[in-house]
Amino acid sequence: MSKVVIPNFKLNNGLEIPALGYGTWLGLNEKGEFIVEDAPKLVDALSYAIDVGYRHIDTAHLYRVEPEVGSVVKQKIQEGVVKREDLFITTKVWNSEHRPEDVEKSVKASLRRMGLNYLDLVLMHWPISVSAEGVDEKIDYLDTWSGFESVLKQGLVKAIGVSNFNVEQLTRLLANCQVVPVVNQVEINLNLGQKELVDYCQKNNILVVAYTPFGRMVPSRLDTTCPAIRHDDPIMLDIAKKYGKTVQQVALRYLYQRGICSIPKTLTKTRVVENASIFDFQIDDADVATLREFDNNYRTVRPVFWQNFNNYPFDKVNVDITEIPLSLRKWKNGANLDID
Repeated sequence: MSKVVIPNFKLNNGLEIPALGYGTWLGLNEKGEFIVEDAPKLVDALSYAIDVGYRHIDTAHLYRVEPEVGSVVKQKIQEGVVKREDLFITTKVWNSEHRPEDVEKSVKASLRRMGLNYLDLVLMHWPISVSAEGVDEKIDYLDTWSGFESVLKQGLVKAIGVSNFNVEQLTRLLANCQVVPVVNQVEINLNLGQKELVDYCQKNNILVVAYTPFGRMVPSRLDTTCPAIRHDDPIMLDIAKKYGKTVQQVALRYLYQRGICSIPKTLTKTRVVENASIFDFQIDDADVATLREFDNNYRTVRPVFWQNFNNYPFDKVNVDITEIPLSLRKWKNGANLDID
C-alpha cells in the first residue's frame, strides 16, 4: 500500500491543519437529489485514505455523511491506525441554524452523529440564513458568529471559521468579533484564483481552504459553453509532463504553493494517493505565471437561487431565479437518510 506524507499549515490559534484533506461531499444528481448510493464507496475510500496517511477530513451537516465519517474514524481508532488526536475533523453549520442557540444545537448534533467528543474545526457554511422552508431569515452573521464563539468557549470545538465569505463580509466580521476565524473555505482553482480574497485572508492570518480545487476539468461535467480549463488542455499536459505529474496534481500543487489548503474529493483509491502526492516537486516561476493566466473568474459553484437573499456573497448574474432545491432545505443524515 502506497503511503503519503502531508505537511501542515499552522492556524492563527496555534493549531496545525494538514495542507490537504479528504472532502466528503457526494454531490447532487441532475434532479437535485443527494447521491446517497455513493455512501458505501465513500466509506471505503475514506477508510483507505486514513490507511495511506490522510489525517484531515472535511465534512458538513449538509453532506448527510457524518454518521459514515464517524463510523470510519471509530474503526480506524479501534484498529490502531490512528488516535483521535491524530485527526483533524471539520464540519459545518448549515444556513437554517444561524441563530446563536441553533449553532450550539447543530454542533452537538454533528458530534452525536459522528460519535465524537469534540471537533477540530467548525465552519459557518454560508453567511446566508435560510429557513428549511426556503425563507430568507435575514439573521446577521455577526449574531451567528457569537454562537460559534460560544461553542469554542464550551470546548465543543478547537477552532472556528467561515466559508464562502467575501472580503467585505470578512472585514466586517473582523471588526466586530472576539475570536478571529482561523479559516475561510471558498472555491479556489485555476479558473477562480480569487487573488484579492486570498491576499486579504493571508494578510489577516486566515488560512484559505479551497473546495472544488479542480474546477470543472472533467469532460463529463462540462457543457459546450463552459469556459473552464479541461483536463486535456495542451498547456496543462505539457506542464504536467515536465514534472512527471498529472494535470490534477499540478492544479493542487499550484494552490499549495500559494499557501492554500485543498480538500479534493474522490471515491477512487488511486486518486486518493495521487491527490496527496504533490509535495515532492516545485512548480517553477515561469510555469506559475502560465498557470496564473488561466484565471478567468469562472465560478463553478454559484447558487443563484440565493442571490437576492441578504448576505449573498457573490456577484449577481442575470438569470431566471429557480426554486431552492428541497435537498438544500430539508434532509436526514446517513446512507439510509434516517438519522436526525
